[in-house]
This record gives sequence, C-alpha cells and structure tokens, in this order.
Amino acid sequence: MDPLLLITHADAGNADALGVALEVLEGQASVEVCETSNPGELDSILHRAGSRPIVVAGGDGSLHAVIATLHRRNDLAGKTLGLLPLGTGNDFARAVDLPLDPVEAAEALLKSSPHPMDLIVDELGEVVVNHVHVGTSVMASKHGATFKEILGPFGLGLVAYPLGVARAALKPSSIRLRIEVDGEVVADVDRQVLMVGVGNGPTVGGGAPLAPDAEPDDGRLDVVISFAIDPLARAGYAFDLVRGKHPERPDVVTLRGRQVSISGEDFWMSADGEISGPERRRSWHLEPAAYSLLLP
Repeated sequence: MDPLLLITHADAGNADALGVALEVLEGQASVEVCETSNPGELDSILHRAGSRPIVVAGGDGSLHAVIATLHRRNDLAGKTLGLLPLGTGNDFARAVDLPLDPVEAAEALLKSSPHPMDLIVDELGEVVVNHVHVGTSVMASKHGATFKEILGPFGLGLVAYPLGVARAALKPSSIRLRIEVDGEVVADVDRQVLMVGVGNGPTVGGGAPLAPDAEPDDGRLDVVISFAIDPLARAGYAFDLVRGKHPERPDVVTLRGRQVSISGEDFWMSADGEISGPERRRSWHLEPAAYSLLLP
C-alpha cells in the first residue's frame, strides 16, 4: 500500500485504540503519525502531505477539521482521505459503513480504494461533511454535549444525544423561517418550524437517524423539516426521531436538492457538531465528488 500520513489530535484520549490500529497498518504500509493540537499545526502538516493518502484518526469533528483546512487551502480536489473512526459518535463512519472496531477499521483501510464523496459548502465557504441543522435540534446537540462530558468517561457517550433530544423536548422553541430548496419555497414565515436538517449523511449524535435515506455520494442534499409544534406532536416527533420513523409523520416534510437557503427569525445552527449563531440567513450548496475517501 502507498505510504500514509495519519493525523490524530493530541488530546483525543484514544491512545489505546490508535495503538492497536497502528499495529495493523504498519504491518503493510509506511505510516507517518502526526499529532495536532491547534489549526496552525494542522495546516502545516497538510502542507507537506504531498500525494500521500491522509488518514484521520478520530471522529466527525476531526474529519471536519482536516477537510475544512484542505478546502480553505483550495487543496481538497484530488485528495484521498481515509478514516479510522475513533470518536464517540462516528456518524460519518456509519454513513459509509466503516467498521467501528479499531482493528477491523484498520484492516478495512488496507483493503480500500478511493470513492468520490460529496461535500456541503455554505455561502461563506465553510464546509459541512455530515449534517447541519437548525432549531430545537440544536438545543438537543447542546444538551447532548453536556451529557457527553458527564457520561463519556463511563463509556456511555452514545446515549448523550438521545438524552439531549429528550431534554430539548421539555422546553422547545419554534421559529418562523422561509426555507427554499433549489429555488422553490417549501416553508414560509407564516408557519412555525420546530427544526430543519440538511444532511449529507443519515445520522447525528452517534446514530440518531435525522435523515435516514441520506447518502454522502448520491449528488443530493437531504432536507428534513419538522412542523411538530404542539406538546403532543413534539413528544411524538422526539420518539419517532430516535427510531428513524419521523419521515412518515404528517407534520414532517422531506426533500432532496442541490441548494438550500434558510432565512427569517434569529436561529442557531449546528454544523458537524459546531454550534453557532444567532443567524438571520444562511445557504448551502452541494459540491459533488469534492474529494475521495478510502472505502473497502
């Protein structure tokens, strides 16, 4: 196999899993391991990657950081990346059916070939690898992050997002938004929205299927809009969301497209787990086959 450049975060706390994965990789490939602790170090490492495949050892946040840096450098096109899913949620690894066991993931990487992957890009040039969502689901992410800090050390990080959903459902907030998909208005400010999701992958928060049918290589964004406003509807939506049954609800709209814009009342958003806001207008478009990912 070609030489690999493997990037890991210095504070990731996955040394044991990384160690066993490295044993497998180094049995068949030359591997340069680079630890990063800040964006400046990451930029310097990627600058000297050359033509080597870049393997990200970590979760969705680590993959996002590498892809965002390459995109900002105008160096993403033509790059081949690999993923060792050593994070807590590993939603993007689930989306592309990568093994979550470190040894199995390393073995799969050695047998992999490049596959083109789509990428979500906003009007500011910022990227979204997996999912961006707006509304009450952002509060679920915020609460989930708190639960993850508490439960993560006990190996219970995967239950953090469902707990965050449950807590957010107790004190939800609805907003009036104008939502356009490929230039067509699919929701307007005369109707309150509970949440909006724009997905390249199907799950968030360690397996919650927000956009169950999304595929990161099909050339389309998956859009999910929930109008579940009253208390009973909210509870039903939260229950159905965890089971992946919410697209069947009459107060949920699902669409596919290449461009999405949201405007209206102040809203917060979560993009690959990074929360920002308040915003009044944002838009995203899909860049098909923006990079290649090593997949078995």
